[in-house]
Amino acid sequence: MPNQVARSYEDAVSEELAALPPETLHTEVERMVRQRIGQQKFREAMLSYWGGTCAVTGLALPDVLRASHAKPWAECESDAERLDVFNGFLLTANLDALFDRFLISFNAQGRLLLSPVLATADLHLLGISPELRLRWLAPEHQSYLQFHRARMQEHSQPIQ
Repeated sequence: MPNQVARSYEDAVSEELAALPPETLHTEVERMVRQRIGQQKFREAMLSYWGGTCAVTGLALPDVLRASHAKPWAECESDAERLDVFNGFLLTANLDALFDRFLISFNAQGRLLLSPVLATADLHLLGISPELRLRWLAPEHQSYLQFHRARMQEHSQPIQ
């Protein structure tokens, strides 16, 4: 499936770039087109992989589900890594916001990890409990989650 997404992505980028007037083509425009199309393809792949439901809660409201990268788009070494379904989780907007900022992550068994900077009262208001966990976890997710957990630890260190 990740290879299929990458091929579809390259085809869509080529089509969109071919439709642009030649005078608009430059590196920045191509980068923006690639990012927009790539993120759209990644979201479609996440919706398919997770069955249109949140990877944690099972919520099936596409308008509030976000395709979250464990290893951020800008830090990926290739388009294949950016578009890899195992580099992401389909999350509700509140979980996505916390995951994207490395305030939550998941351990190797899929259990929720919380940054020590999060107050218990705030977690309660967000409807987040420490018992939350991923509905399933493939072995291919592990390297991306390991990256994410390391980044979470960096962000949890007190500022000196």
